Amino acid sequence: MPLSEHEQRMLEQMERALYAEDPKFATALEGSGLRTYTRRRVYQAVAGFLVGIALLMAGMVAKQVWLSVVGFLVMLGCAVLAVTGWRKAPRPGEQPAGGPHARHQERQRRSMMDRIEQRWQRRRDEQQGH
Repeated sequence: MPLSEHEQRMLEQMERALYAEDPKFATALEGSGLRTYTRRRVYQAVAGFLVGIALLMAGMVAKQVWLSVVGFLVMLGCAVLAVTGWRKAPRPGEQPAGGPHARHQERQRRSMMDRIEQRWQRRRDEQQGH
């Protein structure tokens, strides 16, 4: 059951108060879940990237092209994992997608689109008037 607007505001106020009162505790609480998973995934991807570099260099030293190609592919795959993991990680103090703030963000996006559509309509009306 979704929260009412009043309940969402109260929750946001409590979150802000928690961050203001004890930022270290608040940071420890937010470190669980999706953010920790994505951070760990990025670290694993960086370690894999370094392994890929080692394989690439070993293949060059041993004059084994296949080993260098494998190293390059490992580097490429790990770079993609790191970038996608980094983009998906919520920022400190931010809720993951679909959380209580998703409706507010959707409303802001919708209002922005409404403003853009109004501007577009105004320009069309002005051009037709000239």
